[in-house]
Amino acid sequence: MSKAKETREKILREAAALFNQYGYSGSSMSDIMRVTGLQKGGIYNHFQSKDELALQAFDFAAECMRKQHLGVLKEHKKAVDRLKAMISELSNLAENPPIPGGCPLLNTAVESDDAHPALRQRAQIAMDGWRALICAIINKGIAKGEVRENVEADAVATVMISMMEGAIMMSKLYGDPIHINRAITHLHSYLDSQL
Repeated sequence: MSKAKETREKILREAAALFNQYGYSGSSMSDIMRVTGLQKGGIYNHFQSKDELALQAFDFAAECMRKQHLGVLKEHKKAVDRLKAMISELSNLAENPPIPGGCPLLNTAVESDDAHPALRQRAQIAMDGWRALICAIINKGIAKGEVRENVEADAVATVMISMMEGAIMMSKLYGDPIHINRAITHLHSYLDSQL
């Protein structure tokens, strides 16, 4: 990897963590310079603006999350087992996220809702990818006869993601993993009864 590519990746990694912990609005160029150890010109050699950096840092964070989901799924073959593995990963995700600060999708979706339309669009794209992954698992399970034919995949994706993200938020807010544990238990029962 070239020196320029290494520097760019370092900026993305450090900015992703900064934005995920303090938000786009709560992170100044001085903060970005501090965490990367670079001067403003060194950052602007790779990114035209703070906005461009924020968008690409979110993409970097979302890709880290996607890789973590896919890594867990490789260990399981059946649709329900794959979905349960994704849910069980929730406790690890809250305690040891791939990007410091928790789920970058949740954090970015909340912060960008009204304040940053381009970042909001990136969060929607990432969420679409997560929903599509869950739907693909369910639809493949239907095709293999592992999941009932009348299951609405996108409805299951909505329930899973909403409960998982809500549980992460509550556990972070209260500093108590009980909310994640309750969500995991409930979602496992939900999948057993619905699929």
